[in-house]
Amino acid sequence: MKTYQVVGIGNAMVDILTRAQDGFLADAGIEKGIMQLIDMDRAVDLYAKIGPAREVSGGSAANTIAGIAHLGGKTAYVGKVKDDQLGAIFAHDLRAQGAVYQTALAPKSAEHETGRCIVIVTPDGERSMNTYLGVTEFLTPADIDPAMMSDADWIYLEGYRFDGPESHAAFAKAIEACKSSGGRVSITLSDPFCVARHRDAFRTMIRDHVDLLFCNRAEMLSMYQTEDFDAALAQAAQEVAIVACTDSENGAHILSNGQRWHAPAVPTSIVDATGAGDLFAGAFLWGLTQGASLENCGRMGCVAASEVISHIGARPEANLKDLFVRHGLL
Repeated sequence: MKTYQVVGIGNAMVDILTRAQDGFLADAGIEKGIMQLIDMDRAVDLYAKIGPAREVSGGSAANTIAGIAHLGGKTAYVGKVKDDQLGAIFAHDLRAQGAVYQTALAPKSAEHETGRCIVIVTPDGERSMNTYLGVTEFLTPADIDPAMMSDADWIYLEGYRFDGPESHAAFAKAIEACKSSGGRVSITLSDPFCVARHRDAFRTMIRDHVDLLFCNRAEMLSMYQTEDFDAALAQAAQEVAIVACTDSENGAHILSNGQRWHAPAVPTSIVDATGAGDLFAGAFLWGLTQGASLENCGRMGCVAASEVISHIGARPEANLKDLFVRHGLL
């Protein structure tokens, strides 16, 4: 038996969450509903313009790993922060969930700071993310411990990480170590614009190495450059053993081995959509490690996504296992 059920690799971030009207987005030059990369100057300027904010440890893959740890899964995370205040918050919050976090801190003297994502939540619950990557952009192959990767049943790769200069090499090192010991690889596409920036690299990795693909409808259409959702799903299913694609209020579609299942969304009042896909992936992966059917993994994912969008922040606040029991999944 391996030490870890899932090891995640991603951008280690602290989310700065605030509420605003749509007019604020227009005035600040923010495109609604997507992730935009910004530099430190823009982060400082934007922070000065927003209203009251809440700092919550985030990062897409880190949220997924925190969700699995919340469910009792054996997890670890790889992502770079600085030895500064936000870095300490990030590390504490992830370890407090029960995840192993051992990535070497960038020193206090490092030029860049811990990454942060200024998340503007509009009244409809949509989130517009303005991301300063900081030191997390500079995760390198040296930060990847082959022994940890080979001791994982699954690794979970964050698509946003493709924006780092040495990310592809770091992912390749992790994949080789994991696969060489019989582990499996999952990846999330993260964002349609991220897909557009790195489509060829994504496609090569997906075809050659990925066992489980997570994405949403927009990312799926961007990856396969079509407006035909079913055609894109079918194409993905020819390249990957398991496809798990979320579709907002329409739930999620799971495809594997020529079969397709639909997991219905769980109705809820949307407070903050941040982390919905992250927690879907976390619950899905946890379900897999527990031997659940793919259909029930999808249903667990939808339950977890519903919980996380019902409050501010991308980490679960209710007991997810209790919710799974309530929905007849445990």
